[in-house]
Amino acid sequence: MTGDTGRPQVGIVSDMVLQRHRLQAAAARFGLEVCFSGNPDRLLGYPTFPEAGLWLVTLEDEADHPQLFDHLLENTEAPVLFGLDEAPKPGSTEYFRWERRLLGKLEQQLGHLEQLDSEASLEQLEDNAPAVPRSPELPRWITPAVPGSIAEEVWILGASLGGPAAVKTFLDHLPAGLPVGFIYAQHIDGNFTEVLTRVLGRHAHYRLQKAEEGYRVKNGDVVLMPVEHEWQLNEQGALTELSKPWPGPYGPSIDQVLLNVADHYGPRCHAIVFSGMGNDGAIAAPLLKAYGSRVWVQESTSCGNSSMPDSVAATGCSGFCGTPEQLARELVKTIEESCLLKSRQKRDSA
Repeated sequence: MTGDTGRPQVGIVSDMVLQRHRLQAAAARFGLEVCFSGNPDRLLGYPTFPEAGLWLVTLEDEADHPQLFDHLLENTEAPVLFGLDEAPKPGSTEYFRWERRLLGKLEQQLGHLEQLDSEASLEQLEDNAPAVPRSPELPRWITPAVPGSIAEEVWILGASLGGPAAVKTFLDHLPAGLPVGFIYAQHIDGNFTEVLTRVLGRHAHYRLQKAEEGYRVKNGDVVLMPVEHEWQLNEQGALTELSKPWPGPYGPSIDQVLLNVADHYGPRCHAIVFSGMGNDGAIAAPLLKAYGSRVWVQESTSCGNSSMPDSVAATGCSGFCGTPEQLARELVKTIEESCLLKSRQKRDSA
């Protein structure tokens, strides 16, 4: 069954209060409506049996509730998932792995759950794009990047639903000439990458382009990761395509992009996680922070869907949270401070 929003409805039955809460939170993160959440006795006494399209049942001891299974079989033809793993503490890597496993089980029964930006929404973004404010000036302490120079520092932009609008706003508020390259990992239908490239490249100073075999990220680039196969960097820092699909349910896997790029760039690889459903990025982000990298997130109220950045924030590894405009300003400020520090160090050593 589906709810008022057209999204699938699930029922949750558990005699463990924390498990019910965590299953309900995970279902909401995947865009599901919860039509019932309670212990077995509450379901047995419910006046009208809830019309769920799927039931999630976790009991501390099944022998304590002998009537539950017969009650479910008599009242619903919807599939029932029994014996789900108990959820770990929220915010931990183990929790997000548990959530990812749960998503896999849900999608086996309900089909693809993550909502993605449609071609129509991308074209609307292009048609309704507001006038872009005059580009900010490059701060005096930042030496403009030499056109075509290889990027020594890379920021990964990870996004899903609502991401194209957020990333476009972010790029539109950056000055030209920043000594940085971007790698853009956007969950999207592979058929829409051309329109995405056109929309995001309309006003920005930064060149949006698809990844190419052997290409090295340059300052001013925004390299779009393809959906179909996994990509990584070789020892020389050049992009190379693997023959296998991205791990996990969606491509590109933001977690895997973070790991693959950081494997080459180390602490010179940073990440910003923008609007999106699910929790992609939450597993790898703490590993990036351990490298010494910066991890930032888009703040909730400016997101089309805040589940993804909220998940990363819940890990405790996010160092800054802001709107796309604030994220752009913070990036410029961070680069300026880094350039100023290098200038002072160079002067002091002279």
